[in-house]
Amino acid sequence: MKLTDFVLPAAIIPQLKSANRDEVITELIDALIAGGAAAKSFRKDLISSIIEREKSGSTGFGKGVAVPHVKHEKLNQMAAAIGISQQGVDFNALDSAPVYTVVLLLSPQDNPDDHLQAMENIFSNLQKDMFRRFLRQAEDVESVVDLLQEADAQQLQG
Repeated sequence: MKLTDFVLPAAIIPQLKSANRDEVITELIDALIAGGAAAKSFRKDLISSIIEREKSGSTGFGKGVAVPHVKHEKLNQMAAAIGISQQGVDFNALDSAPVYTVVLLLSPQDNPDDHLQAMENIFSNLQKDMFRRFLRQAEDVESVVDLLQEADAQQLQG
């Protein structure tokens, strides 16, 4: 599974407006809804599901990155949004550092294998210093999409 299979270009926000965790989650959910990944009627439910998930354990795993995610019964397709914060956001990360890159993943509840495969792909790329650095420096959607395509190509070669 490639990053470009589930990251929605319409839900890539190179300059997040939000300054705190819950606002960032809302901004990314709104981008996914605007991109057609979920119905607007699910908005509040999706936001509260992600925030509840964060309360049980932060998805800020360190190195300036967070990957909030949820499997939800009202979704019929997997989709991810990417947001980049210039000032950094407190995500209660494991290393207590601010988060600059957020990858938010929504998955249908009835397809846990795809969810795990997507999470594995996201994490394996976010572990790479160069990928994180280039993602954080991306100034527009096209730069992020190019980086995702490059990561996908490297994965196929690997």
